[in-house]
Amino acid sequence: MLLIEDDDGDALLVEEMLADAHTPAILDRVTTMAAAVHGPILADCVLLDLQLPDAMGLAGLTRLRQHAPGTAIVVLTGQNDKHTGVAAVASGAQDYLVKDEVDGPLLGKALRYAWERKHAEQVEQQLLQQQLQASENSRLQRGLLPTPLLRDPSLALATQYRPGRNGSLLGGDFYDAVELADGTVQAIIGDVCGHGPDEAALGVALRIAWRALVLAGLPMAEVLTTVERVLVHERIQPLFATLCMITIEPGRRALRMCLAGHPPPLLLTGDTGDLLPNDRLGVPLGIVTGARWEEREVPLEPGWSVLLYTDGVFEGRVGDGPERLGHEHIGELVLEILREQGEPPDRSAALAELISRVERLNRGPLDDDVALAMLTHTARETGA
Repeated sequence: MLLIEDDDGDALLVEEMLADAHTPAILDRVTTMAAAVHGPILADCVLLDLQLPDAMGLAGLTRLRQHAPGTAIVVLTGQNDKHTGVAAVASGAQDYLVKDEVDGPLLGKALRYAWERKHAEQVEQQLLQQQLQASENSRLQRGLLPTPLLRDPSLALATQYRPGRNGSLLGGDFYDAVELADGTVQAIIGDVCGHGPDEAALGVALRIAWRALVLAGLPMAEVLTTVERVLVHERIQPLFATLCMITIEPGRRALRMCLAGHPPPLLLTGDTGDLLPNDRLGVPLGIVTGARWEEREVPLEPGWSVLLYTDGVFEGRVGDGPERLGHEHIGELVLEILREQGEPPDRSAALAELISRVERLNRGPLDDDVALAMLTHTARETGA
């Protein structure tokens, strides 16, 4: 404890009261505010006289709090100065004592309570700062998630995003969908290898670059080549990314896709769900200089849904053994969930339930990021 008191008699009384109260405290004393703030204050609690030669009233308290904001402070006031004591507590002191009314037990109790109050204030302040930081991070990361650009009323996009990093809203996985002026729909899903802020930032950069290139009207091959160039220039460590890009023609009767080391989409039609062919699987972005990716065309029947996903959703284990779920079983789970929902199904809720079931099979949270995007076409009477 640090006593800031210029009166030798009052200082002696404080020492005697501490001894009478059997309070285990190491007492240091200075006689001026200048001496108190000359260096760091290492005491757990400061007992402050408000009538010092170089600091009168609340000015001394303010100066002390600015110098040692983490230290508990108990002020000493005179018999006729109780209002100042109350004002001192309102200004940040933990307690006040009237010199002529204090004894050993009261002094010891006041010092202990003051330290506990200060400690509680610090814990509350740290919690508030963490909450504010988490809120700011959430707003930032939520703002980086895409807002798909779809105008066709016969199309609906349901998404779910579950980062593998605790407390985060954004991971290294990314997705997006854009409808062009002629009705062509472009969609993408990708996965930057690894976990952490670097991977998340790179994923956002790749998604934004992809959207800009698609809106500029570049062919699929040029889009992928340019996105890879962005990856190589933006990464700060040897990262790579897998990617699936699909193009759906304006009539909604066919799609073209490119796979860059990414698992193929799941095509749902009626009561069937099949993975699209991956016989033209190319290398991930950022692995081979000058790589090229072949397109594959797939016919679509009316009322189709295409599910794009990242590997986090199927790499979880099944039970306690080494067996993993595998992307071959995703279709079975999705169809089962959609059947349970009835008509019309809530596809966003279905994707959330898919993640929940995969986690139950894994017997715990998934380690990897998960991104899901289901694009659904509702067949109309016109046959469009």
